[in-house]
Amino acid sequence: MADLLRGTWTEKGGTTHPIQASDIIVVAPYNAQVNALRDALPEAIRVGTVDKFQGQEAPVCLVSMTASSAQETSRGMEFLFSLNRINVAVSRAKGLALVFGAPRLREAKCEMVEQMRLVNTLCALTELGEG
Repeated sequence: MADLLRGTWTEKGGTTHPIQASDIIVVAPYNAQVNALRDALPEAIRVGTVDKFQGQEAPVCLVSMTASSAQETSRGMEFLFSLNRINVAVSRAKGLALVFGAPRLREAKCEMVEQMRLVNTLCALTELGEG
């Protein structure tokens, strides 16, 4: 987090300013994770679910995938890997989106083609980040 706060942000109009905690949002899929993150992060960093940030943007968006593996998700792989939810979360960033998740999430056991598509989205995010 400290490294992010050492950077700068340039608005559309060309105005540059140091990144502040209020320029960062953190998106998590579950309310329990949102509460844990709120307790751990500075108050100025907004934390919420995808639903809370619908229609909002910030220079930096951090996305927590929360679970260690797809099998450990309380609402199932379809919820955690929802293409719509991931798209909304990542697209909240005006400049930088970082997705944090355990590598085991990409090793999910799929029983249907649709589940393979969902896991592939997470794999594609990883490849985009490395490219």
